[in-house]
Amino acid sequence: MTTARDYSEGIDPERALKYVIQHFLGDRTEIVEGVVSHVTPSWDHENAAEEIRDQIRPRVKELDCVTGSGNLDLPDSPNWYVPDLAVAPKELAKGGGALVPDQTLLIVEITSESDAETDRVVKRKRYAEYGAPLYLLVDRAEKTVTLFAGPGRLGYTKVDGPHPFGTAVRLPEPFGIDLDTSGL
Repeated sequence: MTTARDYSEGIDPERALKYVIQHFLGDRTEIVEGVVSHVTPSWDHENAAEEIRDQIRPRVKELDCVTGSGNLDLPDSPNWYVPDLAVAPKELAKGGGALVPDQTLLIVEITSESDAETDRVVKRKRYAEYGAPLYLLVDRAEKTVTLFAGPGRLGYTKVDGPHPFGTAVRLPEPFGIDLDTSGL
C-alpha cells in the first residue's frame, strides 16, 4: 500500500513552493525569507518606477536589454523576489522563467510602508549575496536614493548615498547616465 509519506519523500519543499508561486499565485507574489506575500503597489509607487524606467529606457535599448518586474529566484534559499524594476539582457528574458540576480544589470526596489525594512536590509543583503551588480534603493519614507555596487557574500562594497530626492545619481557603466531623482 502506498502512503502520502511515500509520495513526499524526495520532494524538495523549496522547489515545490517556488513552483506553486510561479504557476498558480500570480505575477506579484514573492517569498522573502520564507514568508509568502502578494505585492500590490500604490500609484505613487508605480510612478517612481515609471520615472526611472523612462530615464534609463534609451540606454537599456542600446544595451539590447529589457526592463520589467519579472521573477528573480535565489536558489538554495527561501526567497523568490519580484523587484519593482530590473534590467536584464533581452536574450535571458526570453526564456519565460525566473532569472537569478547576477543575470541582471540593475535591480531597483522602491520602499512602501509595509516593506521598507525588507528593501533596506534583507533584499540588499540577498541581492549582494546573489551577485546583482547594481542595486538602487528608492526610499520613499526617507525621500532618499542609494546606489549599491560591488556585490559579495558579505554585502555590497560600494555605497553611493543616501542622496535626497532631487539629487542626480550617477548610474555607472554599462549605463553611464545621471538619474534625475526629482520626480520620485
